[in-house]
Amino acid sequence: MPLDHSHSHSHDHGHTHAPASFGSAFAIGMVLNVGFVVAEVVFGFLANSMSLLADAGHNLSDVLGLMLAWAAATMASKAPSPRFTYGLKKAPILAALANSLLLLIAVGAIGAEAVRRLFHPSATEGGMVTIVAGAGIVVNGLTALLFARGREHDINIRGAYLHMAADALVSLAVVVAGLVILWTGQEWVDPAMSLAVAVVILWSSIGLLKESVWMSLAGVPSGINADEVEMSLAELDGVDAVHDLHIWPLSTTETALTAHIVTAQADYPDALLESARRLLHDRFHIEHCTIQVERHHSSHHSDC
Repeated sequence: MPLDHSHSHSHDHGHTHAPASFGSAFAIGMVLNVGFVVAEVVFGFLANSMSLLADAGHNLSDVLGLMLAWAAATMASKAPSPRFTYGLKKAPILAALANSLLLLIAVGAIGAEAVRRLFHPSATEGGMVTIVAGAGIVVNGLTALLFARGREHDINIRGAYLHMAADALVSLAVVVAGLVILWTGQEWVDPAMSLAVAVVILWSSIGLLKESVWMSLAGVPSGINADEVEMSLAELDGVDAVHDLHIWPLSTTETALTAHIVTAQADYPDALLESARRLLHDRFHIEHCTIQVERHHSSHHSDC
């Protein structure tokens, strides 16, 4: 064990967590999409359009996704408790993972039915398809804009944004299918466009799935290089070595770090700890850090 040590716990409460400010966006998005799902189902059966029904199914998965994301954001805002000492900050990560899985399920359902319709085409009312899908572009586009400003900093918000943006593209594809059917009478265009839609959704969901799994496994968040963090800490005045460095996502917007710093100034660590805290906050946006200062680097240390 080191002869002398101290700990620094840094928790910056001045930053803004994106989910807390998106309650109205989730509410508006769900109301708009529930109403549109009902309209698509009704007109999809009336127009005999696989594209509209596929889009309705995808929109329904988005409503469920928005519900998950909103619930997770609400859970993440809860105060810590003796049982959950960090609170429920990882709930949005689990919601993002669930959202990506919902997207994959939607892709499978759309793809299967589209393939069936390719081999067994049926008459489709192109005009009705075009009008309803055009309304979908507006609904999904407006909903996506509600989450646009938070997508870069929160994977949960990004999941909601990707759902809505993908839906806007789906609706655009359905409009194109409806117009082509009107102009050419080619019924195969409807299921073919549904397959194209499924590919777009699959492409958009893979990145979300990979990142949510990575965060669930406590991987170093994207945008942070662990080697760079270690070198930066080692370059601080008075630091002789850095070891046992761990970096992981505390939530979709916050990063945590623990590290051991070896220094000859272990008896007077306050200035060094403040420099380390400021470096981690300003350069790497790491808000929660726990640093142990040691006089010697023991070859038989234990991780805490």
